[in-house]
Amino acid sequence: MLFKDILGLAHIKKHLSMSADAGRIPHAQLFVGPEGCGLLPMALAYAQYIICNNTDGENNSGNSVCNLKFSSFSHPDMHFAFPVANSDKVKSHAVSDHYIHEWRQFAQEQPYGNLFDWYQLIEIEKKQGQIGVDEAQEIVKKLSLKSYEGGYKVMMIWMAERMNNAAANKLLKLIEEPPEKTIFLLLCQDEEQIIQTIKSRCQILHFPPLAEDTIAKALINNGASHEEAMQIAHEANGNFNKALDLLNQDSEDLIFEKWFVQWVRSAFKAKGNKAVIHELILWSEELAKTGRETQKKFLNFCMAVMRQALLLNYGVDELAYMKIHAEGFQLKKFAPFIHENNILTITEELENAIYHIERNGNAKIIFTDLSIKLTRLLHKKATEIT
Repeated sequence: MLFKDILGLAHIKKHLSMSADAGRIPHAQLFVGPEGCGLLPMALAYAQYIICNNTDGENNSGNSVCNLKFSSFSHPDMHFAFPVANSDKVKSHAVSDHYIHEWRQFAQEQPYGNLFDWYQLIEIEKKQGQIGVDEAQEIVKKLSLKSYEGGYKVMMIWMAERMNNAAANKLLKLIEEPPEKTIFLLLCQDEEQIIQTIKSRCQILHFPPLAEDTIAKALINNGASHEEAMQIAHEANGNFNKALDLLNQDSEDLIFEKWFVQWVRSAFKAKGNKAVIHELILWSEELAKTGRETQKKFLNFCMAVMRQALLLNYGVDELAYMKIHAEGFQLKKFAPFIHENNILTITEELENAIYHIERNGNAKIIFTDLSIKLTRLLHKKATEIT
């Protein structure tokens, strides 16, 4: 992965290359940024820059053989850890090395992909992957060995917030005092889920969402017209992965939109109509059949829609980027029902549902309970100003 191939983020590229050139490379770094901003490609390019002794901000100016190995993500001094789970392929004690071939494919084809894309590739989308203590033991074992080429070795932990406490505690000492010329790169979207003892041992670098112009140019290079690229770039809200999905009409958000519209329409009709409660129960049963990662992603989508509706209700249209494609549904008409008197409670209920799903609660009960609460909250009146 080359710095020049990464979208935008010129200031971060410059910071990383200049600090490496000056020999100021922190032994543990935490890259934090939203989905689709380029955490993974930037970390890959940075690791290649360090290991291959590249200079002057160029990835291909150093050892050509080393750079060639990186092009297939098979350099022996580059190690990876990422969330996994047992599957038909791996029956027990799954670790990253069991899925390394799929990981190389993912890094080459979907470097801006999200956790759900990864789970789909390795066919564990109905499970909740994690970085567990078995993985931590593998990391300790790998980093106890000397560098293959005598230089730096890098351990990249993608989606580090999926590391459980047992794994994090096992790695604490190693992250604090790694072997000579060993670098940890931890990548995460939610900094709050990283335990404090890990964060305190890392230098943190925050990534912003990508600029609309940057995404639009990339979409045009992928075959979109200028008008289409600008519209998708605005709707993607700095997320290049979502922009590509929208361009290819392959976004899971399109399915989530149908579920959301069906949900709120039934919730509106349910007031004073007991028969419609049966529709909400059937809807809950359908959602319960999907995987937990899908359920959590849908609930996060619902929170995003509610926030967008609130912005439209308050007349801040320029900040509203979302567009619902479901036929007959207009976010602007839905917006008046989301206001200061119910937005906090709705958000709290959605967050509680995510919490219980993560802890393997009964999905049918969780969604049925949430649906009944939504029928009350959507009919709650806004505060009248006198």
